[in-house]
Amino acid sequence: IELTGITDEMVRGSKSEEEVLRLFREFSEGAILVAHNASFDMGFLNTSYRKYGIPEAENPVIDTLELARYLYPQFKRFGLGVLSKKFGVNLEQHHRAIFDAEATGHLAWIFVKEAMENHEMFLHEDLNRHVGGENSFKAARPFHATILAKTQAGLKNLFKLISMSNINYYHDKVPRIPRSELVKLREGLLVGTACDKGEVFVAMMQKGVDAARELAKFYDYIEVMPKEVYAHLIETELVKSESDLEEIIRNLIQMGKDLGKIVVATGNVHYLNEEDAIYRKILINSMGGANPLNRHSLPAVHFRTTDEMLTAFQFLGPEMAKEIVVTNPNKIVDLCEKVIPVKDDLYTPKIPGSEQEITDLSYNRARELYGDPLPEIVEKRLKKELDSIIGNGFSVIYLISQKLVHKSNEDGYLVGSRGSVGSSFVATMTGITEVNPLAPHYYCSDCQYSEFYEDGSYGSGYDMPEKKCPKCGTRLNKDGHDIPFETFLGFHGDKVPDIDLNFSGEYQPEAHNYTKVLFGEDYVYRAGTIGTVADKTAFGFVKGFERDHNLHYRAAEVDRLAKGATGVKRTTGQHPGGIIVIPDYMDVYDFTPIQYPADDLNAEWKTTHFDFHSIHDNILKLDILGHDDPTVIRMLQDLSGIEPKTIPTDDPEVMRIFGGTDVLGVTEEQIYSKTGTLGIPEFGTRFVRGMLDQTHPSTFAELLQISGLSHGTDVWLGNAEELIRRGDASLAEVIGCRDDIMVYLIHAGLDDGMAFKIMETVRKGQWNKIPDELRDTYLQAMRENNVPEWYIDSCSKIKYMFPKAHAAAYVLMALRVAYFKVYFPILYYCAYFSVRADDFDLIAMSKGKEAVKERMQEINDKGMDASTKEKNLLTVLELCNEMLERGYEFGMIDLYKSDAENFVIDGNKLIAPLRAVPSLGLNVAKQIVEARKDGPFLSKEDLANRGKVSKTLIEYMTDNGVLKDLPDENQLSLFDML
Repeated sequence: IELTGITDEMVRGSKSEEEVLRLFREFSEGAILVAHNASFDMGFLNTSYRKYGIPEAENPVIDTLELARYLYPQFKRFGLGVLSKKFGVNLEQHHRAIFDAEATGHLAWIFVKEAMENHEMFLHEDLNRHVGGENSFKAARPFHATILAKTQAGLKNLFKLISMSNINYYHDKVPRIPRSELVKLREGLLVGTACDKGEVFVAMMQKGVDAARELAKFYDYIEVMPKEVYAHLIETELVKSESDLEEIIRNLIQMGKDLGKIVVATGNVHYLNEEDAIYRKILINSMGGANPLNRHSLPAVHFRTTDEMLTAFQFLGPEMAKEIVVTNPNKIVDLCEKVIPVKDDLYTPKIPGSEQEITDLSYNRARELYGDPLPEIVEKRLKKELDSIIGNGFSVIYLISQKLVHKSNEDGYLVGSRGSVGSSFVATMTGITEVNPLAPHYYCSDCQYSEFYEDGSYGSGYDMPEKKCPKCGTRLNKDGHDIPFETFLGFHGDKVPDIDLNFSGEYQPEAHNYTKVLFGEDYVYRAGTIGTVADKTAFGFVKGFERDHNLHYRAAEVDRLAKGATGVKRTTGQHPGGIIVIPDYMDVYDFTPIQYPADDLNAEWKTTHFDFHSIHDNILKLDILGHDDPTVIRMLQDLSGIEPKTIPTDDPEVMRIFGGTDVLGVTEEQIYSKTGTLGIPEFGTRFVRGMLDQTHPSTFAELLQISGLSHGTDVWLGNAEELIRRGDASLAEVIGCRDDIMVYLIHAGLDDGMAFKIMETVRKGQWNKIPDELRDTYLQAMRENNVPEWYIDSCSKIKYMFPKAHAAAYVLMALRVAYFKVYFPILYYCAYFSVRADDFDLIAMSKGKEAVKERMQEINDKGMDASTKEKNLLTVLELCNEMLERGYEFGMIDLYKSDAENFVIDGNKLIAPLRAVPSLGLNVAKQIVEARKDGPFLSKEDLANRGKVSKTLIEYMTDNGVLKDLPDENQLSLFDML
């Protein structure tokens, strides 16, 4: 009644079902039947014919659903109501036969005319031929099936099928598997008939036993489910009553026995506990009417216990219930071998000769710097590292990283290292990182003289005094940050190396594509991610559910429900820089299925179907990340001609920027900052500027401390900050980076192994969680070697620590940027605003510092109410204010001088790029630049047409004097008429 509105009273006294069917068969003899979703209607019709001994219909059929899908693939929905609305067909009362039939007839004629006029289909057989083409899967109604992997080979076939369904046969938000493909890859698989969306159940419900039996022959086992799971079929009147539903279940069981198929009771499980049903309701409700599940009550599909399942099937009798709930599922289990879905070992790609190549690269570069024979400290470190790297099969990981960095450097882009890779001297010698982990030392470029300081007297070689080579008189180079190798590959050197690299953001796609050149397109994939429902989103879903169902939850209940809906998979994506490399002696299906990120069939890269964390220990992941710093450095190099690696790391003027503002020629009152580090990577935030103001670092080692302290958890606040403020320790003495602990304890006299274990315990925040006996052992060793109590107390507070190698790479990049800020200000500001800034207030910027300060005050006055965009703008305005206070100017955009993306230097002035105009996107900016190559714009109308510029943007430019010489429309010249 709910579906059609037809009551028993309305049909009382009508002809019998048999009489109507015979009249209809006579009426439709020789005609083409038209239906929307014809398989459904024809199934019911033929089942009813058989019931009264009437031959099945042999009429040709036109299915308006499949025909619409073929003719209009760009449509997203193909329901009768949707199509009627799209084509202006009147549908007065959906689901009443007369109105549905009339609407279907009108649509059929529209579609047939379209097929004849634009697709050269004139006969019914033409429809069959075209609609059944290579894209026929898009028109077909997909059914559900259950596929179990019973062997390891079956698992690989399953991964192939999942991949195929997501890449080759994904349509209308549904991944599909053509039966033909399943047949090809059926080895090692068991195929079950699934739920009420499976074709066998649908056939049994719509067409009867004979049709279902024919389809069931394809399957390995038959599934039946508790009546509660099918309850929505009665609600939507697809099944008349509970007794009819019981008959369908009995027929499925008998059919299975007749065919010799195992019949099992399954639960169509969607969540674990019965009380979790509300979370599914909330999540489904958030999808709105587009999700068909919102058109009926959701069935109870929790994970039922054996007793619950036996109770659900008690209407079959105890023996049959036990057979399908207990006995037969165990038969299915017995058919399956032990299958391992995620491998146990690491499988890295193989590059012939990689071990020797890494060895040669390392030793050749070391001898070039330190001479031959190598100093003992260098020889020992190289041997120790190479033994671990080669012995554990990691040489190929190093070699891949070396090739990526080498290509980027060759193409003119520096690469910054992340994480602990700078702890590896082999990584330094092969060019993967600039960070040198050896003890602070001097070395001579001319005669290879070297001198090492292993007593901890210097925190960084960059801080050692200038010195001439005692052998040849050449100015000595300074390097070395005293970082132990163990922090990278573990104490035994067998931890899988995680080499993270910061490429220029604009070069990153090139670096990604280079992996395809190195390994082949079939062996590299983007690391897949899974996006889940966030806290705030879940809260919104709960409030929406409450509103839609006229409910009134207490605040505590809203929080409980939101928590239950949080973390559920919502979409898929890709890691911003992660590339998965498959070894060429295997293929990707040995590890994971593949798909497109967020099911975007136009995406350039395919991703792993599994979240990369789940296979992180089995397969090589390269972290090729995009970062602004290398892009800024490249732009500064292009503007200045200065090679970044030649910039000194101990310039005293540059160091002054971390302690005050006078080196910039401004006061702290002018720029609202006590340091000159606004816009300096890692040192420009208010938090870090506060640290700088309190500590006044003056050496590279102290900047390393600041970087470590600012990135750690419970390392600065309530810890080092208090120690420095009380005078218990200096900035150089407090614990800043994780590696400092191991190095300090070794210098204090502790055993290397114990020093490493203490470092690992502290950096992971485990000091107070380890057994008391173990902690007492550590405490005794530390106190016996005169480690101060404040140091021990500091260790107990730490939750997470930053790697010193990572800090060194960051500080090195920051110093290079700071060098330009001090010595080449206009170049620095040009690069900063071009690369790092996205939000601008051009009007305030071009008016001068008073307007900028006023705009900053407006945002500051909003406090926590300021939007994210305003907060980002405030950061940019701080740099704008500083630049203006240093005597430079901003120019409003210039129609002919402005670049599309980057600021342009014009004397002491920076001319804004076209993209800086509000709502003027980069594509329009590029279009304007392209259009002006064809000659000056004759008018605002000409600019709008050639540059694809909107009326709103034309008005903005007019109001701000950009178009002051342009008339509104093209002027017609007398000479144009001659």
